[in-house]
Amino acid sequence: MKERNDYYVVKKKAVPEVLLKVVEAKQLLDSEKVLTVQEATERAGISRSSFYKYKDDIFPFHDHSRGRTFTVMIQLDDEPGLLSGLLNCVAQYQANILTIHQAIPVNGVASVTLSIEILNTTGDVSELIDALEKTQGVHYLKILSRE
Repeated sequence: MKERNDYYVVKKKAVPEVLLKVVEAKQLLDSEKVLTVQEATERAGISRSSFYKYKDDIFPFHDHSRGRTFTVMIQLDDEPGLLSGLLNCVAQYQANILTIHQAIPVNGVASVTLSIEILNTTGDVSELIDALEKTQGVHYLKILSRE
């Protein structure tokens, strides 16, 4: 049985320091103030293992107003109609798809990257991500970015 991912909004004071330092290290890398993970973790004051352990699990919260985007990478079975199901899921939450990129399937598994714009009418983004993850044929979903 697939583990369900839950998403929470918590105040900064409730977040463990190591997670805040992971966010700091990611921001250093994103802003290109440092070039390597080693440099970022040293400046943030955490170990590289802590960075790698949590880097995909914490993101700064951004207001969900129109114009905000997020990008997800999804691995799914290479079967007719599965990509259409993902697109319909996004449409049900009234979000806007900005880009779609599908790599050539390998061993019956396709990788799809979707950039999705959050509109004023978009429903709960956490629920949208959860629904995408639960779509038939999806093996894996990873949030690549939020802007």
